[in-house]
Amino acid sequence: MTDGAWLDVIGVGDDGLDGLADPARAAIAAADVIFGSERLMAFIGNDRAERVLWPSPFRAMIDRLDALKRDARRVVVLATGDPLWYSIGARIGREIDPSGIRYHPQLSAFQLAAVRLGWSLADVETLTACGRPVEQILPCVAPGARLLVLTADRRTPQEIARLLTDRGYGPSVLTVLAHMGGAGETRLSGLASGWNREVPDFHTLAVECEADAHAQMTSRAPGLPDEMFRHDGQITKREVRAVTVSKLMPQRGALLWDLGAGCGSVGIEWMRAAPEARAIGVEPDPDRRAMALENAWALGVPKLEVIEGRAPEALDGLPPPDAVFIGGGLDEATVAAALAALKPLGRLVANAVTLQSESLLVALHARHGGELTRLAVARARPVGRKSGWKPFMPVTQWSLLKR
Repeated sequence: MTDGAWLDVIGVGDDGLDGLADPARAAIAAADVIFGSERLMAFIGNDRAERVLWPSPFRAMIDRLDALKRDARRVVVLATGDPLWYSIGARIGREIDPSGIRYHPQLSAFQLAAVRLGWSLADVETLTACGRPVEQILPCVAPGARLLVLTADRRTPQEIARLLTDRGYGPSVLTVLAHMGGAGETRLSGLASGWNREVPDFHTLAVECEADAHAQMTSRAPGLPDEMFRHDGQITKREVRAVTVSKLMPQRGALLWDLGAGCGSVGIEWMRAAPEARAIGVEPDPDRRAMALENAWALGVPKLEVIEGRAPEALDGLPPPDAVFIGGGLDEATVAAALAALKPLGRLVANAVTLQSESLLVALHARHGGELTRLAVARARPVGRKSGWKPFMPVTQWSLLKR
């Protein structure tokens, strides 16, 4: 907070002005321009101020705010609840000098919902489906998990109910908490299977995950079963994938380049492993690009980006990565481009199965250091009426932390 603030970002609850503290009321009364949605605009007074509905795209709003700052106008942006929790305040703070912004938070929808349900917020996954596909909740779905989801509109609960039912979580209890804190507060509950409740547009959805006997069991830890991916046989096998992703070290918001992405298994596991992790796959084959995108949606990371091309040519113009995986198209030029683009403390992992590629990794290890590992995996398979070990091709893996 700063005394020189020209922009006030104010969280508003369903009780409107009645729920605002005096500094927030004073900011609204003094504003020259007020931005907000139609719903939020209806809560406030100040007929003197110019009222502007949130423009689209978001860049247009930032440009308008910059212009108002130059004109020394006092500006208010209205948000719902806590403006820094899955809300417009966080995006504004990434684009505008925070020293000029004063935030006025209200209780968030997550806090209100947790209080209504008697849930410990520390033990709940908080998610949003506003402007995002509902599939992105899937990495958090597990037996006994509790989810609080900011919804886009009245259709979101039906979409989530269908998604849960398809994954074997039909017994899950869904609770719609609408207009919390306002005069029209309502609460509706039902099972995901057969969900048919009519709900208001403005609400928060609570999910108590309960699995049936055929539920799809997954973990955010890397190493999903190979059969969960659609592929043409060219896939980094489960055991090797688990080691590979662990050495890539997924972090919140970090970016992976997945070079020779194939069906996308490594990039998908990377994105599932850390909140808001991003991945760009580079893959020349159109059928494999299509499979990668299909797998990304099915496994809850619909933001996976897959581009056509081959490394290193396709890397020009991409944002610098925090990690690079080379699973196909390994050569000296690709490694050089990846190392040059990696951020400090970036991680590079390259896998090889042919003698020629293995020879290259041995030379790269001698030149750059890092760690050289050989992975040999065998799975038990029927041999007549008994069982025996069926080995996969061994994988030579070179990993490096950029200093």
